[in-house]
Amino acid sequence: MHPNPAFRTAPAQQSLAFARQRGFGVLALNGPDLPLMSHVPFALDADGGMARLHLVRSNPIARVVTGVQAARIAVSGPDSYISPDWYGVADQVPTWNYVAVHLSGRLERLPDTALRDLIDCQSAAFEARLAPKPPWTSAKMDPDALARMMRQIVPFAFHVDQVDGTWKLGQNKDAPVRIAAAGQVADDGIGHEIAALAALMRGAD
Repeated sequence: MHPNPAFRTAPAQQSLAFARQRGFGVLALNGPDLPLMSHVPFALDADGGMARLHLVRSNPIARVVTGVQAARIAVSGPDSYISPDWYGVADQVPTWNYVAVHLSGRLERLPDTALRDLIDCQSAAFEARLAPKPPWTSAKMDPDALARMMRQIVPFAFHVDQVDGTWKLGQNKDAPVRIAAAGQVADDGIGHEIAALAALMRGAD
């Protein structure tokens, strides 16, 4: 998380809403030699207190976590390089604007009996966004095929204890300068979801 307080003013609920909508991040925890990391989809509940996720059984994290272990999920949003020339004022330096949220807490291995409900919860969270398509449900699968696939994955709950968000959108610049840079991001940005980042920069105060 960026240490500048100007980029850390978003309320926790805003960062949780972003993480919930994104639904995908990097799960990280301490390993025996190096940090263990895995890119995972997750379903964050309405109050932001718990996320449900699953891992393939052969994943190193799934092999290490047999009970409860401290962990973090890093969720990345839109980002772009910012050229000093885009501000329209002298004596600026290059930087990178971005949105990122860290969920810190405890990763808990759930019993295999929780897996079916967890899969249904996760899929329902994402399928609901695909309307008007009828949602996929596990009930559409052949029971034997579903059982075979479920044997390959393990269920987890991630209990959220702390929420940290960086919304680095040029809030440390005067509004006309920031908005000028936002226009350049929209036209020529180098990064991910540059149109979304430009809109956030325009609305930042």
